[in-house]
Amino acid sequence: MTQGETSRDTRPAVVLLHSSMSSRSQWAALMAAQESRFRFIALDLLGYGKSAFPSEVADEFSLAHEVDAVAAALAAHLDSGEPFHLIGHSYGGATALRLARQMRSRVLSLAVFEPVAFHLLSPQDAARAGIERVISAIDMAPSQHAAARAFIDYWNGAGAFDKLAPQLQQRFASQVAKVRLDFQALLGEPATLEDMRVLDMPSLVMWGADAPASTRRVAECLAAALPNAGSCQTPGGHMAPLTHAEDVNAALISFLTDEPVSTFGV
Repeated sequence: MTQGETSRDTRPAVVLLHSSMSSRSQWAALMAAQESRFRFIALDLLGYGKSAFPSEVADEFSLAHEVDAVAAALAAHLDSGEPFHLIGHSYGGATALRLARQMRSRVLSLAVFEPVAFHLLSPQDAARAGIERVISAIDMAPSQHAAARAFIDYWNGAGAFDKLAPQLQQRFASQVAKVRLDFQALLGEPATLEDMRVLDMPSLVMWGADAPASTRRVAECLAAALPNAGSCQTPGGHMAPLTHAEDVNAALISFLTDEPVSTFGV
């Protein structure tokens, strides 16, 4: 090796996209356990973690804006045209679906845990009607705290928000403005189940045993639409990548490595 030359990192690149009201740190356990095998690129989505709120496009915010920001961030981590595996949870899962379509030639595999791609459900679907009632409650809430309570309790069970420490309640309340934009982007996304059929890379669609009807329905429809997809149920609910990280991460690594995983106790 000549002076100044560095060895190239040959670990496969894995891009990680988090859920709403979260940050790249939600993947810390996965990255710590598997860093010797994979080069993880965990990104903060707009308005979360250290990523700026998209105030300049708020009125017309869409998944296209989110994905453009992800693509720009990836350019700093990956060589031009470099392929990568893609994993997303919840809002990050819906973002991953759009990113995979835009960068189809580069995505080696796709794994999503309960993607909130509600645009894939027809307006007549009862599951979509249910989540639209939740969105309405958030939009009509009299305060940021009330809106955060409606959001957190939907995904984690009634009373979950009030059990949180005051500093966590305040943090989640401060992120309500971006949550509203996330829902705006999701319901405004034009992609359909038919559009998902171009995603013919190896795929895994996951959901928790206690998943709410809305994301369980999306996951089932998506798993049927993707031409090369497997599906997997883990213990826990929508936030299983955090509350049951060991189970979810084991399934993800099994998918990435084609190694079998023990049956979950669900």
